[in-house]
Amino acid sequence: MLYPEPIQDLVQELAKLPGIGPKTAQRLAFFLLNMPKGEAELLAQAITNARSRIRYCSQCFNFTDSDPCAICRNPSREAGWIMVVEQPKDVIAMEKTREFKGRYHVLHGAISPMEGIGPDDLKVRELLVRLGRVAPKEIVLATSSSLEGEATALYLARLLKPMNYKVTRIARGLPMGGDLDYTDEMTLAKALEGRHDL
Repeated sequence: MLYPEPIQDLVQELAKLPGIGPKTAQRLAFFLLNMPKGEAELLAQAITNARSRIRYCSQCFNFTDSDPCAICRNPSREAGWIMVVEQPKDVIAMEKTREFKGRYHVLHGAISPMEGIGPDDLKVRELLVRLGRVAPKEIVLATSSSLEGEATALYLARLLKPMNYKVTRIARGLPMGGDLDYTDEMTLAKALEGRHDL
C-alpha cells in the first residue's frame, strides 16, 4: 500500500538517520503524525534552531553556539594538555568522567581508506596550526579502538613525535565489572599490553 507523498517523504528522510531502517522510519513517521501538533512543531523548531545556531569552535572544532566554546574559553582548563578525539560526542563522553582537565581537538572522523577518508579530510592541519600556537605539554590520542581509530592514532603519533611533542594514547582493555571468559582475545591482548604497576 502506498502512503500519501508527504508520508513517503517523511519515511525516506527518517530512514537516512543512522541506525534507522525502513520499518523503524515508518514507525517514527506515524508516531510523529500522531503527536499533538504543538509538540511536532516544537521538534521541528528544535531541529531548525540547532542547524542554524550550532557551528564549529574555531579552536577545538567541537560543536558550539558561541565561539570559542565554553571549554576553550574556560581559564581553569589546561591549554597545554590536548585530547584529540574523533567526534563531538567523544568530548561529551570524556567530560562525563570529570577526570580530564585539559582541552580538546575534534577531528570529525577517522582515517578510513575503504571509505576514501584520509588525513586531509579530517581536522589534522588545524591541529598542527593549533599546536604551533600552544606548545602543548601532552597530546592525548583518544580515538576509538576500531581499525580506523587505531590507524588515525598511529598516523598522528608518527606525525607528532618527530616534533618532540609528548604523545600518549588512552588505555584500552577490560571494562569495569567485565569477566575474562566473556572478553575477546584482542581486548585481552590490549589489556595485557596496557598493564601498569600497582
